[in-house]
Amino acid sequence: MIRNVLGAVLALAGAAAAVLSPFRDWYDGRLGRHYRLGDLFTATGATGTQSGGLFGSLWLPFLCAAVVAVLGVVLRSRTLVALAGVVVLGFTVLWMVRVFQVTDSLAVAGDGSGLDVGVALAAGGGALLLLGAATMSGRHRPPRYAAPDSTAPDTWPPTREPGPSVQTSPWPEPEGDDPYVGPPDTPGKSSPSGGHPSPSGD
Repeated sequence: MIRNVLGAVLALAGAAAAVLSPFRDWYDGRLGRHYRLGDLFTATGATGTQSGGLFGSLWLPFLCAAVVAVLGVVLRSRTLVALAGVVVLGFTVLWMVRVFQVTDSLAVAGDGSGLDVGVALAAGGGALLLLGAATMSGRHRPPRYAAPDSTAPDTWPPTREPGPSVQTSPWPEPEGDDPYVGPPDTPGKSSPSGGHPSPSGD
């Protein structure tokens, strides 16, 4: 959580620096918004002598990168924030290459005739975006559990082990139809009361 908050702060600071950089001096007293976006892809190079409007200047790719960075912060996506940083640094480096083709110099002069604070804001903003993406921890995905095997046999209700279903008693079953027949009479004695000896000796 702390890493996401710190990364979001760095990313938003980098996006703000990138958006504000075209409104500061870039080279020889010229603002970054004075450089047309199409001049970066032509053979003449970036001269900054003609203005193509705000949305036709370097401000447009930096604005798009800032929107992508804010979206990445909201979604906690490190990929989107890193993509925004790559776009800002890429256009900054491309501008430097095209200006060098025209002026043969990219020196930093104290009188403002060389690279100025606008370039530093753009480069620093791109670096902050990349640093914010590296700091963020991103989303925490829930652990994946293995899906149950649909081909496995159903084991509910549990099956019983094979065996006799009726338990046998260890005592022998009585003979005859009456299960309450007592023990046989003693030889030599008879009992008229159905197996019970009389109390007398008769």
